[in-house]
Amino acid sequence: MSRLPAALQNLRLPLIGSPLFIISNPQLVIAQCKAGIVGSMPALNARPAAQLDDWLAEITETLAAWNAAHPEQPAAPFAINQIVHKSNDRLEQDMQVCAKYKVPLVITSLGAREDVNQGVHSWGGVVLHDVINNRFAHKAIEKGADGLIAVAAGAGGHAGSKSPFALVQEIRQWFDGPLALSGAIASGGAILAAQAMGADFAYMGSAFIATHEARASQAYKQAIVECNSDDIVYTNLFTGVHGNYLAPSIRAAGLDPEHLPEADPSKMNFGGNTAAKAWKDIWGCGQGIGAIDKIQSAAELIAQLQAEYQAARQRLLG
Repeated sequence: MSRLPAALQNLRLPLIGSPLFIISNPQLVIAQCKAGIVGSMPALNARPAAQLDDWLAEITETLAAWNAAHPEQPAAPFAINQIVHKSNDRLEQDMQVCAKYKVPLVITSLGAREDVNQGVHSWGGVVLHDVINNRFAHKAIEKGADGLIAVAAGAGGHAGSKSPFALVQEIRQWFDGPLALSGAIASGGAILAAQAMGADFAYMGSAFIATHEARASQAYKQAIVECNSDDIVYTNLFTGVHGNYLAPSIRAAGLDPEHLPEADPSKMNFGGNTAAKAWKDIWGCGQGIGAIDKIQSAAELIAQLQAEYQAARQRLLG
């Protein structure tokens, strides 16, 4: 068994809802946490920056009220995603707001920084850092992260290229702390498979785009329902970092998804390297969306995942 901090024990389903740039909001995070999984959102989704204080107040107060009214079924903790890359000029300010509310979980991306990890630890929080290979995993733990999110091939957004089998296996050879697996996970059976490989949690994002609470356009949500893995394009054109995107949104921007140029990774630009902006116009998405066949509430989706997870366990037990 992994060494899990108290904040990550006793989830009703071993699942972390991944932070969806632009899309995640307090309504989605609260719904995820009430249903017993970790809900998360990027700090950068709050615009202007002052809105982050309002959002964290809403989340913490709403979940506290829920816990008071439902002591037998408390909410799961929530997480805030921080982009620690040098391009994020809001990091220091956003970290101060996270400290004010003692955010229980912080997910760091695009760089590992000791000062950020120490800051989270100073208020008793837990840091999970997302990585795309074993080398980055070592660096993250050396710099003080508590746990890892293995972003394997097929994940939405800035995905890696490693097989989940290889990535989890290599990390587990030396790391026995909290480990989540990301990459084409969109069903209860896939959550159980992540655990069978050695992860403690699955990390799921794209499935939650097609929920009522998600701040995505109706066209985006419908595309999640209608598309499958054949409609996913892996490219670094839009931000300088390789990621998975929905082909219909690329075509709608007037580009040919089968003939996209390569971007210069040294000119990383999260505002977008084309007139069409990731993630507003070019829709990020993982390869697991073939499992998504309807738009529903986050609570309904999580209940469905729980039922699928239990059914998968029963199949293995014969």
